[in-house]
Amino acid sequence: MSYTGPGFDPPQQRRFRRAPLAVGLAALVPGALLGWVLYEGVGKPGGSGAGQAGAAVPESAAAAPSDDAKVPGASPSASAARPLRGKVVVIDPGHNPGNFQHTSEINQKVNIGTNWKECDTTGTSTNAGYTEARFTLDVAHRLRTLLERQGATVKFTHDGDRPAWGPCVNKRAEIGNAAHADAAISIHADGAPEGDRGFHVILPASVHSGAADTRPILASSRALGERVESDFARVTGSAPSNYVGNGTGLDVRKDLGGLNLSTVPKVFIECGNMRDSKDAALLTSGAWRQKAAQGISEGIVSFLRG
Repeated sequence: MSYTGPGFDPPQQRRFRRAPLAVGLAALVPGALLGWVLYEGVGKPGGSGAGQAGAAVPESAAAAPSDDAKVPGASPSASAARPLRGKVVVIDPGHNPGNFQHTSEINQKVNIGTNWKECDTTGTSTNAGYTEARFTLDVAHRLRTLLERQGATVKFTHDGDRPAWGPCVNKRAEIGNAAHADAAISIHADGAPEGDRGFHVILPASVHSGAADTRPILASSRALGERVESDFARVTGSAPSNYVGNGTGLDVRKDLGGLNLSTVPKVFIECGNMRDSKDAALLTSGAWRQKAAQGISEGIVSFLRG
C-alpha cells in the first residue's frame, strides 16, 4: 500500500557510504514502518479514519449479513418473519380492462353448476369514468406485494397479460383449484345506486349441482370471509354495507361461478360502491386503496395462521 496525501512525505532514495550511518538507519526503519502502519489504521489528522480503517477490513468480513444470519436479539430464522412461507394465495382481480371492447366474447355462456351464465362482464365504474377493472388490478398488485413480504406464493387469475379480455368465471375458479390455493379472493367494487355505501364480503352458498360442489369449502370459506371482513373494516375505517348483509358485512350467494366451482377456500369482496360519490372518493384514492389491500392482507394472514 502507498499513500501520497498531505502531511506525509515519502522517503527519498539516497546512497550512504559510511557503514555506521547505514546501521543506524537499519535500526530506525522498523519503528518508522510501525508508525506508518498505525498512521494509516487510525487515519491522518483531519481525515476520515473510518474510511481508511474500512479499507483494511477483509471483504468477506465487511459483507452484509443475509436475512437468515443469526444476530443477537434478532430472530434466528427467516420463517419467523415470513409466516406464510409455503402458502399459496390466488388473487382474482375482477373483470378485465379490455372487456369493454370484447362484449361478444364475454357474453358467451359457461356452466357454473347451478345454471349457465355469461363468461364475464365489463364491471362498473365511477361517474367520472374510473373503471372497476382498473381498481381491482391496482388493489390486487398492492395485495400481492404485502402477501409476498409475508412469504406467500401469490398467483393471479390475470394480470393484463391475456388477449385483452377474460378469463371466464369458470376459468378463474379453475386457476385457484389448479394452484391448490390455501386461500383465494376475488376483488370487486359494486355499482349500486347513490346512497348505498360500504363494503361486503361474499361467501359461497351450499351448492351441489353439476360440476359445482361447495360443501367441502363452506366452513373454511366462511372463516376466511369473516377474517377479511373484520380486518378490512378495522384497517380502512369503512362501515359494512348499508344495503347488503343486514349490517354484518357478509353475504351468501349461489349465483357466482367463481365461488360455485371453487374447490379451495374462496370469497369475493365488494370494496365499496363506485356509484356513490362518497365511496367513489375513497375508491379513487391511492392511499385508501393501500389501506384496502392492507385490510385484505391482514384478513388472509389471520386466516392462514389460524
